[in-house]
Amino acid sequence: MALNEYLGMVVMEVNGLEVEIETLSVTTKTGRKPVKTMNKNGRAAGFAKGIEEIDLKVTAVIPLTGGIDWAGIQGAKITVYPQSAGGKRTSYLDCFTIDVGEKYDVNSEAKLDLSMVALRKVIE
Repeated sequence: MALNEYLGMVVMEVNGLEVEIETLSVTTKTGRKPVKTMNKNGRAAGFAKGIEEIDLKVTAVIPLTGGIDWAGIQGAKITVYPQSAGGKRTSYLDCFTIDVGEKYDVNSEAKLDLSMVALRKVIE
């Protein structure tokens, strides 16, 4: 059995600053919707194309200093880097914040949960 290699680091850049990310979840909504008609089969007749949406859920560690306005993030870039030289990066561009939540844990550092939207996905 061959040894497989997987993706590695995730970096978020906000106004030229790198932000430490703990988790990143990406959901792409295709925007397609079923076209429902009254027909004898009682099923949808097909689908209509819509607008694609890229939703991001980001958990970031809260730095003691840095002064980032988490709710005001606009135009951020999130890149998933492969750790090998031959892999391709995936970047989510023009990201902006929708929701900000803070969480504190007795065993860990303070964290932020960000709900974001990316306008573009680029495989480099």
